[in-house]
Amino acid sequence: MIIKPKVRGFVCVTAHPVGCKAHVLEQINTVKRQPRIPNGPKKVLIIGASTGYGLASRITTAFGSGADTFGVFFEKEPSADNLATAGWYNSVAFEKAAKEQGLYAKSINGDAFSDAIKEKTIQILKDEMGSLDLVVYSVASPRRTHPKTGYVAKSVLKPIGNPYSGKTLDTDKGEVKQITLEPATAEEIADTVQVMGGEDWEMWIDALGSANLLSPGCKTISYTYIGAKQTWPIYGHAAIGKAKEDLDRAAKSIDQKLKAKKGEAFVAVMKAIVTQASSAIPIMPLYISLLYKIMKTAGIHEGAIEQVYRLFSTQLYSLQRTNIDEKGRIRLDDLELQSDIQQQVETLWEKISTENLYELTDFRGYQADFLKLFGFGLPTVDYAQDVEHVLMLE
Repeated sequence: MIIKPKVRGFVCVTAHPVGCKAHVLEQINTVKRQPRIPNGPKKVLIIGASTGYGLASRITTAFGSGADTFGVFFEKEPSADNLATAGWYNSVAFEKAAKEQGLYAKSINGDAFSDAIKEKTIQILKDEMGSLDLVVYSVASPRRTHPKTGYVAKSVLKPIGNPYSGKTLDTDKGEVKQITLEPATAEEIADTVQVMGGEDWEMWIDALGSANLLSPGCKTISYTYIGAKQTWPIYGHAAIGKAKEDLDRAAKSIDQKLKAKKGEAFVAVMKAIVTQASSAIPIMPLYISLLYKIMKTAGIHEGAIEQVYRLFSTQLYSLQRTNIDEKGRIRLDDLELQSDIQQQVETLWEKISTENLYELTDFRGYQADFLKLFGFGLPTVDYAQDVEHVLMLE
């Protein structure tokens, strides 16, 4: 099959298996070029392991610390007539590379919110891998079926209280437009907290603890984004913001439970990057394009893999954690939020239009990173070649 990118809005509906492999190997090589992580984890569960920060966590722990890893994700598998999703191909490529290094690597494809997937994961961990010293929770989903009630909650990307009007970017047309978002209802806010808050993270830790699968000193971490002035209306001051508050609540609750084992729980606040999730959020593609331009010029830009390696090597597994905020969160958005960077963002934000988009922002870089998520635009891949698309996990 010869595979070309087909982009519809904020999603690419095709994925290139060879390109996804090249992207995974690119991230693996980034980690391999860095020093090994002292005292890093050896037995790791990553919930949401196939893309973004979850995949970067799996790569970093395996190739930066020599960890055995177990991944949980929800991706579409390939068939004779249909491509898999990018996360599936990412996971096939990761497992092959890890096993070539003599590392244990296995995955489950299914709904991480469900009791069935938790139970299946626990049984395999008991049989094959043993107790964990790190649990990474990196699930991004638009909806969640509650495992106890069956209620299906759907998250929304809306402000709270008042409508919000501001600039956004039509990434299909390369046009800067005005957008108005109506405020979320109380029910929508509650649903967003159910989907994107910390309850399921707690459920995973409780289930693993009850199965005696958390080693003494076990750490767990979940990822979040807070942002700055331009993104507050859809993050800090929005329905997502309430979910982020619940994630902080869950971290404190889990931390208390793990203290008996001298363990720890953290929320890590990451910088804005191109992910499948961030591309769907109004304002973010324009903000990220501008931020990339400024941070690349300043020489301080980081992608997901660089962020996670820095998190693990200088914060989570360091004796000197320098980036802890007043709420106990680890801040990896410190470079994004530097006053000089944000001052430039604010100044240029007012000037951005369709006409000067490519001049003032790194929209080309945004587009390139977006396509990379689906395995396209990798310089080592010949996209005119017929490739095998039915690749399965071992």
